[in-house]
Amino acid sequence: MKKFVLVVFTLLLFTCGCDSMMNTPTKRVEEFLNKYQRQDNEVLTQLDEAIKNADFDFTDDQADSYRELMKKQYKNLTYTIKEEIVDGDNATVTVEIEVYDYNTAINNAETYYTNNADEFKNDAGELDESKYMDYKIKQMQDVKDKVKYTLNLTLTKKDKTWVLNDITETDRQKLHGLYNS
Repeated sequence: MKKFVLVVFTLLLFTCGCDSMMNTPTKRVEEFLNKYQRQDNEVLTQLDEAIKNADFDFTDDQADSYRELMKKQYKNLTYTIKEEIVDGDNATVTVEIEVYDYNTAINNAETYYTNNADEFKNDAGELDESKYMDYKIKQMQDVKDKVKYTLNLTLTKKDKTWVLNDITETDRQKLHGLYNS
């Protein structure tokens, strides 16, 4: 009986110790970024919502292509935790990420459009937004270069558990490689 109690006590001690080791600001940020790398259902659902609510009305093929671009981005995201600063129930974790540089491809596509607008017109001589979007997506698909960004992610301790605060739109653009500095 003493051995049984000792085994149960040891398991409880080990379990509690693991929980507290996982309850740090850095671990929560790692969990967050790993969801992107693993293409977690929550992340992909948010991506689908963003595509559905985009300013541009994607065709089905464009939406699929864009979704695949972002999934590639997430899968190939790398990061390094640089610093964790805890101040009471608030914390900031500084992370350097490396992602595909889709922003440069978009900027180059805009420049090309400006200089070659006739290529993106329909038979009536009007801008065909769909042609232009196809071109931008193609330019993004060809991206091989990566860029590094710094994120300062904030967390708040709630009921003894560190919770990541909502990320800023700027940080979201950096995660997607779309940040225009």
